[in-house]
Amino acid sequence: MIDVALAISLHAPNDEIRDEIVPINKKYNIETFLAAVRRYLEKSNANQGRVTIEYVMLDHVNDGTEHAHQLAELLKDTPCKINLIPWNPFPGAPYGRSSNSRIDRFSKVLMSYGFTTIVRKTRGDDIDAACGQLAGDVIDRTKRTLRKRMQGEAIDIKAV
Repeated sequence: MIDVALAISLHAPNDEIRDEIVPINKKYNIETFLAAVRRYLEKSNANQGRVTIEYVMLDHVNDGTEHAHQLAELLKDTPCKINLIPWNPFPGAPYGRSSNSRIDRFSKVLMSYGFTTIVRKTRGDDIDAACGQLAGDVIDRTKRTLRKRMQGEAIDIKAV
């Protein structure tokens, strides 16, 4: 038996949306992904025989009640709890954060199907230090450095 709890990043109730926001889905679609989860659950005794589903809430992308119904149908045979994670926007991000009312409606639909649903609290977003926001800044600096290199400009390197 495997005694390791598993959390998976699903983020979408169907392949059309997941292809857009999780590009690896084009190689390993939801059906393949959930088949692997079922194999894990057959061999695991961790987390009371359940897996944790991580689902980032993207405003008007994957957060409608129709998406909640699709997600419930998709996961009906998967023992799980679902973490709903409000998106942490950063400058230039292609998505926005779902409103609290949209997240609440989504959560209530899932609970009506009997799922344990937890809405994660965001921390650090007031200073752009929440999950995903720091990486956005690092990626931006990396692109700036690459652009300077391609234009033949000198790049300052600080000795440590």
